[in-house]
This record gives sequence, structure tokens and C-alpha cells, in this order.
Amino acid sequence: MLLNSTITPLCSVHSRIPDLPNVFTKALPYSTTLTAPGKGSFTSRTLIKVFSSSENQAAVFDVASQPQDEDAAAEVVRRFYDGINRRDLASVEPLIAEKCVYEDLIFPRPFVGREEILGFLKSFIDSISKDLQFVIDDISSEDSSAVGVTWHLEWKGKAFPFSKGCSFYRLQMVDGKRQILYGRDVVEPAIKPGKAALGAIRAVTWVLQQFPQLADQL
Repeated sequence: MLLNSTITPLCSVHSRIPDLPNVFTKALPYSTTLTAPGKGSFTSRTLIKVFSSSENQAAVFDVASQPQDEDAAAEVVRRFYDGINRRDLASVEPLIAEKCVYEDLIFPRPFVGREEILGFLKSFIDSISKDLQFVIDDISSEDSSAVGVTWHLEWKGKAFPFSKGCSFYRLQMVDGKRQILYGRDVVEPAIKPGKAALGAIRAVTWVLQQFPQLADQL
């Protein structure tokens, strides 16, 4: 029976819930969301599905809200995406270090410095609809200075095609506040060469082996 049992926040995707023997849980896809009831107050929520190993039953629970440290590395990155989703660059600006370097690998060179990065972000949000939103699929939270994120874009709540991506952020403390010092985005390509990409890599490595002097031009 699941009645009168206490559900506690999960530390991993698969974990045993205390006081519920023989019951295992699994996080639902895209179940983690971020709400901002007030400035500097962020809350993460997770929907979990509980399965009983002794009965053919399942139930969905909304895990209790857990206040997050607004200066934790993962929360800084969450606030970064939240500000972009709200088209609020004023809230994004203090999250970016003055000498930050940002690489979006579909561009030929990185964006260097807070001003240049904000200019790029403004061009980005001005070119897309407000209905197109970033959704965080997973985010690392164990490291205080480095954060990995997987994400996708949604259009009015529906997954947008060719929009999956992963990002890496390095952060540092500046005047008592944690800021993004470096970021890199890798976005799902619209054209997927598949095995042809392996053939291209094989061909390039063969050429370099035959003409090692060409490696100096890479």
C-alpha cells in the first residue's frame, strides 16, 4: 500500500524511496521544471512515477519543492536559460563574467567578452519567436565551478525539430557572486551524414599520414 507514506526528493534517476519496501521510482521524461516565484528565488520540481513490485500499480507524485542556492553553479546556469526564455537580458548580464568566452560551434569564432556575448544573445532572441523556449533535460550539479547541460527547444510545449543540444559552462566567483567564465554549445545538426562522416574522417587521417606536413595547416 502507498497510503500514508512519505515521498522524499530523489538523488538519482533510479533510487529506493525510504519507508516504501519493494517500491522503485523513475523520473518521467522532461519532468524537471524551474519556477521563479520571486527575484533570486528558484525552485526545482520533479514528477516521479512510483511502481510497486508486489502489485501491478503505479502512481505519479509531485515531489515537494526544494529551494535552491541562487549562487550554486547549476542554479546560475538555470537562471541563464530562464532569462533567455523570458527575453530578459538584464537578468542575464550579471551572470556573465566580464572576460567570458562563449563558443557556439556553428559559428567560425568564439564570442569574447560580456558585451559581445550579450550582443549575440540579443540578435538570437530578436530572431526567434517568444514561443520557442529552451527546456533543460538534464544538468549536473555536483561541481561548484563546472556545469554540463543537455537541452532541447520546444514550440508551445512541443519538441522543435533538430533542436537538441548540449552545453558546458565553467564558472568562477567574482566579487562574491558566481559568474559564467566560459561556455560552449554543441547543437544537433539539421543534416546528419551518419556513416559518411566516418568515411570523411578516415580519408582525412589517411591524407595526414601520407603528407604529415599538412598537419601544420590544421
